Amino acid sequence: MKAVEMPETKPPTPTPGDAYNGWLFKWTNYIKGYQRRWFVLSNGLLSYYRTQAEMGHTCRGTINLATANIAVEDSCNFVISNGGAQTYHLKANSEVERQRWITALELAKAKAVHMQAESDDSGDDCSSVPPTAGQGGGSRYSEVQSTLRTLSGKVEDLSTCNDLIVKHGSALQRSLSELEGICAGTDSGEKVKQVTERATMFKIASDAMINACRDFLSLAQNHSKHWQKALQVERNQRIRLEDTLEQLAKQHNHLERAFRGATHNNPAIGSKGSGSLKGDASDEDDDNEFFDAMQDPAEFITVPADPKYHRRSGSNASGFSGETGTDDQSPLEIEPLRKRRTRIPDKPNYYLNLWSIMKNCIGKELSKIPVPVNFNEPLSMLQRLSEDLEYYELLDKAAKCQNSVEQMCYVAAFTVSSYSTTVHRTGKPFNPLLGETFELDRLKECGYRSLCEQVSHHPPAAAHHAFSVKGWTLRQEITLASKFRGKYISVIPLGPIQCIFDKNNNQYSWKKVTTTVHNIIVGKLWLDQSGEIDVVNHRTGDRCHLKFNPYSYFSRDVPRKVTGVVTDKDGKAHYVLSGTWDEKMEFSRVIQSSKGEDDTEGKQRTVYQTLKAKEIWIKNPLPEGAENMYYFSTLALTLNEPEEGVAPTDSRRRPDQRLMEDGQWDEANAEKQRLEEKQRTTRREREREAVKSPSSPEEDSHQDNYQALWFEKLQDPVSGETLHVYKGGYWEAKEEGNWDVCPDIF
Repeated sequence: MKAVEMPETKPPTPTPGDAYNGWLFKWTNYIKGYQRRWFVLSNGLLSYYRTQAEMGHTCRGTINLATANIAVEDSCNFVISNGGAQTYHLKANSEVERQRWITALELAKAKAVHMQAESDDSGDDCSSVPPTAGQGGGSRYSEVQSTLRTLSGKVEDLSTCNDLIVKHGSALQRSLSELEGICAGTDSGEKVKQVTERATMFKIASDAMINACRDFLSLAQNHSKHWQKALQVERNQRIRLEDTLEQLAKQHNHLERAFRGATHNNPAIGSKGSGSLKGDASDEDDDNEFFDAMQDPAEFITVPADPKYHRRSGSNASGFSGETGTDDQSPLEIEPLRKRRTRIPDKPNYYLNLWSIMKNCIGKELSKIPVPVNFNEPLSMLQRLSEDLEYYELLDKAAKCQNSVEQMCYVAAFTVSSYSTTVHRTGKPFNPLLGETFELDRLKECGYRSLCEQVSHHPPAAAHHAFSVKGWTLRQEITLASKFRGKYISVIPLGPIQCIFDKNNNQYSWKKVTTTVHNIIVGKLWLDQSGEIDVVNHRTGDRCHLKFNPYSYFSRDVPRKVTGVVTDKDGKAHYVLSGTWDEKMEFSRVIQSSKGEDDTEGKQRTVYQTLKAKEIWIKNPLPEGAENMYYFSTLALTLNEPEEGVAPTDSRRRPDQRLMEDGQWDEANAEKQRLEEKQRTTRREREREAVKSPSSPEEDSHQDNYQALWFEKLQDPVSGETLHVYKGGYWEAKEEGNWDVCPDIF
């Protein structure tokens, strides 16, 4: 919803068409009673927020006044309801303030009823500019205009009839009053005749009013059916166009990849296209390439830079080093030793009502809710954590960068790319058992090795360590704080993520944003990522502020939009990033920045002059038939593939997860219950041992004396963050085939 202007200390008297806002008390429940909320009335919609600051990002509720009933309870209380689905019990500070709100609501409701058809059209993002005849919409537009003129004429007739009724009704009332005051006499006959004439005029005006209302209603009903049918046709056409665009985008992506493959196989093509792959090799081409103005971000605006800056930049217009650009054309020369699987069994079509399970769990921690495997996907949380390495090439390129702000761009793109695999993944991963591990050994294929371990159960925490021969190390510890709120589930990942580069000792750290799963009660489940990320280079002070815009029905922004600015330690902007977390990210070099106009919230926006945007990351297409395989990516399909030599605690050896992947869900549910009961028994045994031999105060009591096998908890001297760090020994144990230290958890 668009932000409205803040009200004065004394609310103005509402007038037709004005937006209205202010503080009201809203009934919440019998425990908290009435709570103070900020209400905004605009465009026939009444919305409320906890504070005025929430208006830009979080709307707590909205009710459409066109279908709402407004009732006054007492001097300060009133109720707004739309027939049972939504009911607001509200209270004003005084009777005067309540009357102001009632007047504003009634005016807004009347306007919303008359403008409902136009509101529906604007909700579908229809153009306000009439189409030309060449576009095939001229006749339809003329028909609509003609109908609107007819309806306007009927409204004028109604207004005229209303004036006549008021006039003759007043005259009739006066005559009746005079008649009552006259006693029987000579003048009574004349007065009775006068009253009769005026009553006849009032009846004629009333009949005209009734007929005009009947004509207007009939005309509106007839054209309403026609417009609804036309609107449905437009909606269907829009859906077909969206499907066509999606197919074209897939074909374009396929052709682009085919061209890249041909470039590697044909040196002639490669030499001809090498200039564009490395960057703009021609000053003349640079003069003709500009970055389009971005009007969406609230924090800043980007505009094309002056052509002179393009000439100065020379062949390296992107600002990135030639070494990094060359890396894009240098595929790994190491052939994979094994062929990974490309399919898993299709997901069975078992129906189970999620609400029937979750309705008694509102407000509980998500990890403590017993959910059957029907709502899972056949991967553990450790495997989902390893999926962050889907686009490890971004870190490979970052390791080769000579400049720290250039390196920051790749690290920021890697941060965004880790969410691309989640867009359709509404299934819940398996909660890892305490001591469960997962290794991802891609040393010979991709140059990296990864290890995860569940180091705590309550709260659930997983430690992850990955290193690459290309000169980078990634480590993170993720603790999930999750709540079920009835309509949606919020998952808030806590804990630091760090990336360290060997070449320049740059150490970056950041945290993940909030994941929200919507439509738990009814409708199709869908997932959104929202929040802000600050990627910090602790050695140089460089910073990238990323903003994940939450989805809003009222917003015209691109869904799943992400924007960011890379600045140095002095706050000077060097690069602007933009894109979506499920498709691609682009970056553009900042040439000059200046202060612009204030936005709708009164904040001053920064205007960045930039070079033409370059693509830094694009999502890999999903494998064929992914919709039947839990929407797994190519990497995700291989994560649960059985491998020889892995630890006995590896997620691949988990029996309930394996049974679910094979489609045996009943057996998987039974096995899941057995494993959970076994884990509870093991935990009680540790608690009894802890009572017999109490731990020292320095030890963590929340982990029930459990000591992680491959990680140890340390404080990072650079960032000051405390996390579990890999202490070594796993890969040596694998080479020796000695897993004696591993517990029996399965």
